[in-house]
Amino acid sequence: MKNQNTPHCHKLARLLAILIFVFCLSSSRVVAQTPVTVKLHPHSRGTAIPPDFLGLSFGMRTLLPDSSEGHLFSPTNHPLITLFQNLELKHLRVGGTTVESPTDIPIPDHHDIDNLFAFARAAEVDKIIYSLRLLETNTTQHYPETDAAIAQYIWAHYRSQLDSFALGNEPDLRRVYLHDIVITNFATYLREWRQFASTITNVVPEAGFAGPDAASANISWTTAFSHAQKKSGLIRAVTEHFYVGGAGRDLAPQKAIDDMLSTNWTGTNQRLYDKMAKPVLADGLTYRFTEANDHYSGGAHDASDTFAGALWALDFLHWWAAHGTRGVNFHNTTWVPNDVITRDPDKKFATNPKGYGLKAFALGSHGVTERVTVSPKSKLNLTAYAVRGVEERFVTIINKEHGLNARAATVTISGSKSAEPASVIYLSVPNSDVAAKTGMTLGGASIGSDIPWSGQWQSLPVAKADSYMVLVPAASAAIVRIPLPKN
Repeated sequence: MKNQNTPHCHKLARLLAILIFVFCLSSSRVVAQTPVTVKLHPHSRGTAIPPDFLGLSFGMRTLLPDSSEGHLFSPTNHPLITLFQNLELKHLRVGGTTVESPTDIPIPDHHDIDNLFAFARAAEVDKIIYSLRLLETNTTQHYPETDAAIAQYIWAHYRSQLDSFALGNEPDLRRVYLHDIVITNFATYLREWRQFASTITNVVPEAGFAGPDAASANISWTTAFSHAQKKSGLIRAVTEHFYVGGAGRDLAPQKAIDDMLSTNWTGTNQRLYDKMAKPVLADGLTYRFTEANDHYSGGAHDASDTFAGALWALDFLHWWAAHGTRGVNFHNTTWVPNDVITRDPDKKFATNPKGYGLKAFALGSHGVTERVTVSPKSKLNLTAYAVRGVEERFVTIINKEHGLNARAATVTISGSKSAEPASVIYLSVPNSDVAAKTGMTLGGASIGSDIPWSGQWQSLPVAKADSYMVLVPAASAAIVRIPLPKN
């Protein structure tokens, strides 16, 4: 067969790319376009992004049947299953405050557990962290033995789907653990944790654990737990909760949006990495965010549930993937503004704009992180990340410019050492409106709970040598997929 990659075909492809580029320029609501170079460093191998990196966290209460005796997590909940599949959510953590508070909340039974794991299988979720009670207000409740019986049941029936067990939730917060009969500080917590874990491993010797699920304000508990347990052989991941913007309940929407898209929030990531993640990694352990989100009070109204949340989430995920985290579970309280999955006005399952950021990350995160440099520095509110897969490299460019003076970026990607045509997919919203709650698309398609996502990649030819040129309008992101050079 004749080779179709003729010079004539290459010229037509370049012409088509130029026409698309000019169209984007003419249709983008920006005051200027700024040239930016994203340089790849192919030999700077970072950390592998696990297949189950991306997930959600739900309170344990969601495992219980509702008033109609139905389960949220059920193999017959097809809209929720479709959303999980469309967003490529591969990990689920169940726990939160309602794993043990209020103290009279029922403990999920075998039927509830069966529904959870059957849902996960149908939704193509790879692994689950299952939380067990730690809070004790009366020794006659025998929670260590109760936990051990639940762990034994899960291990016998769902071992292949289990990531690990967790004990309790935010034991550092006195508003809940004020009622515990033993735990008053880290030392008493560690003693109780070890007793509960020992009771479980007596019946499930191979059980692994995640912990301590401390609140983000008490990093010292996380690092102390890591150091105390680093040689135990029990810990699958040290777990932390991280709500970047504080409470958020009284924030004006525009202030909250500006905060989410600011470089200050990236600085917050760095400070937590230095104080928490570095010591955990130095102990030879991995770490995971079992609760992450903007604003711990349920989000900032008209900000957390806007397109700004999608851009922030995409950047947040890539930043932490590049810094070695085992994974991120966005906490999903039923139903608040900073949720990923929510209910629409007709009470149907839907994704908030934030879900588009998670899906964009899923598209460009198959492989190992690589270093990139963006120049000139500090000219645009723009970040870029690279991930090397088996046959292709993914470059994600996030333009967080927004407002009246927002600028588009004309981005040159260099250093790929590839001469093959690439492809690009856009995360965008009409009129670059970061406050929008509807209308956003990924690859030109919306993400729903009724049909599979149908977004499309566009062809992107080589601009010159081994470089590619792509326009990234204000308040948008582009994921570029570049074939790896053939040996």
